[in-house]
Amino acid sequence: MLRWIIFLIFYVAIGFYTLQALKTATRYPWLQYLFILVAVLVAGNFIYQFTMGEEPGRVLSRPKSYAFGLLLAMITFQIITIFFLFSEDIFRLLSAMYHKLLGSSKEFSLPQRRRFLSLLGLGIASLPFGALLFGMIKGKYNFKVLNYTMEYDDLPDAFDGYQITQISDVHSGSFDDREKVAYAIDLVNQQRSDVLLFTGDMVNNKSEEMHPWKEMFSRLKAKDGKFSVLGNHDYGDYVAWDSKEAKMQNLEDLKILQEEMGFDLLLNESRFLEKDGQRIALIGVENWGKGGFIKAGDLQKAKVGVAKEDFKILMSHDPSHWEEEVLPDDYHFHLTLSGHTHGMQFGIEIPGWIKWSPVKWRYKQWAGIYEEMGQFINVNRGFGFIGYPGRFGIWPEITVITLKKKSLT
Repeated sequence: MLRWIIFLIFYVAIGFYTLQALKTATRYPWLQYLFILVAVLVAGNFIYQFTMGEEPGRVLSRPKSYAFGLLLAMITFQIITIFFLFSEDIFRLLSAMYHKLLGSSKEFSLPQRRRFLSLLGLGIASLPFGALLFGMIKGKYNFKVLNYTMEYDDLPDAFDGYQITQISDVHSGSFDDREKVAYAIDLVNQQRSDVLLFTGDMVNNKSEEMHPWKEMFSRLKAKDGKFSVLGNHDYGDYVAWDSKEAKMQNLEDLKILQEEMGFDLLLNESRFLEKDGQRIALIGVENWGKGGFIKAGDLQKAKVGVAKEDFKILMSHDPSHWEEEVLPDDYHFHLTLSGHTHGMQFGIEIPGWIKWSPVKWRYKQWAGIYEEMGQFINVNRGFGFIGYPGRFGIWPEITVITLKKKSLT
């Protein structure tokens, strides 16, 4: 109860402050009433969804996600507006104090707010507000195919030109548009890659979330097969279970479901992809995440049967695993494929100029290709979404990687 009281006090306070900007900037009272109405509805829906709106044991469901997304957009709009008002109010206060102490009238009188600054604040605040709403309506299904060519000296000749499609972070429990998801499945198949690799988080919490999408994802195909690993959400750690056995059964059900959809799930184990008498190793670990995330991944177990001289592709959901355990390992892992970060589903990317998201403050490797010690990692931005039910600037990604033999000349 205390946290809801604190939330309401905070929300009412920033709402009242934002209302002052509207009063200064516009001469139409109905806009002020509209703002109050929307603010009340957004907060009311958020409180309802996270208290009485869902049965126990359901987290990050679609209604809750949309309630959170709308609240996020509203609070972002208000905080940015307040930044401009607060800056001006500091100036107004200093000006009043100056006239009180040093002025001829010796009166303490606050100057009026300038309409221009209120308009500027509201205008700038409208940009991320609109972006967050766009991300919820359109951005979350704005799928992009990103192509990379990776060159290696020691790539077996038979695999020169070998093509990999990587998808990650499906989060099927968040989907709400079958037509858009079907379009993305077709887009994956249109790449006609040699192998398809899925790097974890098939669901948000429960295996049953994948049931409505099972047939659709079963249509994914690749000549040399489909392989997968588990992500942190696949273990059911973020939902209350009736018993430990129920939680374990949920994970077993998800493993069976992946098999029924045609995925070869790698649980701290390896496979070899063979072509013209040559081979490359495909290694898959269970989730291993820095901090409070589950650490079920066992790299030493997974690489059993793989020789040091083999060309190696590692599937590991969380990119923090790369720096913590993969790079220090005595094996050279040529390419690691990860996901997990989603690029925070919000940011700015202009190729060749800027790539930014708040998630960079949490993960050093958070989107795209990185290289250290001659080893590479690709962090996929994710196929689906969770929490905030949208994407802006960091679009859902289908990665296509072409392996090339580096020329000797």
